Amino acid sequence: MGALRVSVVACLLLASTLTSALNIPTSPKYPPVVPRQSPFVKPIVGAGLQSERPYNVAHRGACNIYPEETEPSYLAAIDLGADFIEGDVEATKDGVLVMCHDIELSLLTDVANRTEFASKRKTYNNIVGGDGVNTGWFIVDFTFEELSTLRVKQRFPTTRDKSFDGQFPIITFEKYIQIALAAPRIVGIYPEIKSPVFINQYVQFPGGKSFEQAVVEMLQKYGYQGKYKSADWYAKPVFIQAFAPTSLQRAAQYTDLPLVFLYDSFTARTQDTNQTFASLATDESMAMFASMGVVGLGPAKGSLMPVNTTTNYYVGAPIDFVTRAHKYNMEVHPYTFRADSNFLAYDLHGDFLNELLYFDKVIGVDGYFTDHTENAYKYLEWTHPIYTRQDIVSNLRFP
Repeated sequence: MGALRVSVVACLLLASTLTSALNIPTSPKYPPVVPRQSPFVKPIVGAGLQSERPYNVAHRGACNIYPEETEPSYLAAIDLGADFIEGDVEATKDGVLVMCHDIELSLLTDVANRTEFASKRKTYNNIVGGDGVNTGWFIVDFTFEELSTLRVKQRFPTTRDKSFDGQFPIITFEKYIQIALAAPRIVGIYPEIKSPVFINQYVQFPGGKSFEQAVVEMLQKYGYQGKYKSADWYAKPVFIQAFAPTSLQRAAQYTDLPLVFLYDSFTARTQDTNQTFASLATDESMAMFASMGVVGLGPAKGSLMPVNTTTNYYVGAPIDFVTRAHKYNMEVHPYTFRADSNFLAYDLHGDFLNELLYFDKVIGVDGYFTDHTENAYKYLEWTHPIYTRQDIVSNLRFP
């Protein structure tokens, strides 16, 4: 047995020597880590904004990878093929515009573990346009200096990577703009004026400005101007979005940039006018929106394609919302397309690409708000190819 062991070792040593001498690879040259980009052609450096197919709107960046609305999330989304990077603009106590979806901070940051901020926990009664949380740590009670010490975490920790929790701060609206403008090609921005009733109520902006005016002025500072699809707009593309119709009306007083009205569930009510969203989805309301400079509508995807959540979780017949919006020359960019299996209808076979296909070819949408930028980019390249006109393997890049 000892002699056999010596023989095996000797054979292994001989094989190693021959391999080195003959330069024979001992194993396939797999990358030590996964590709930073998927094996797919990316938009070329210097490319303008595509207008040949539905927009790939990176909802809060590539938030399936990194915590939402952080710098790495937005950089990854640009790298993975986003046409627009989307985010929520809120404001701090001292009037600094920042990127954060929730007005209450405990779900998305480490604030609950920060003892120095324990005294800031409070209750707001009758919040209009919030997140459904009345007690906690609210963004309007933090100065930007205080807020910038917090670190962001993953919204969906049971289904997405939590390893980046606690690493990245909340960024300013200005930084978000700068990220887009520094991209290697033209990438649009898609900021939402978030919770405007609450923000306008509790934040005092310099010179008595409204929240909406502060947002528009920051865009103007960086040269965003022009009506939808004008030369100026294509140079620096942007959509301004809001769930509150009066917020869009105020924004329109300061700019001719394109506006998008967002819909909550049709049974919900607007935070400013207390109208049902169903009442704002009629032909009369669509005509009104078009007359005030609204170029797009952003309904929840489940409103366009109802899913039976009580029995088989199958999709129902789509409504005619998109057809009617197109009649008034408005686009439809529904939210939120997620590849996580718990967000997919069963009769789409748990396949995210089937969902994108259905909304593209059957419902006819003009863009997707998606957490999964890369998947949407793949679908759009397969079905509406722009960049996939060369050998995709040669374009693989590894860190």
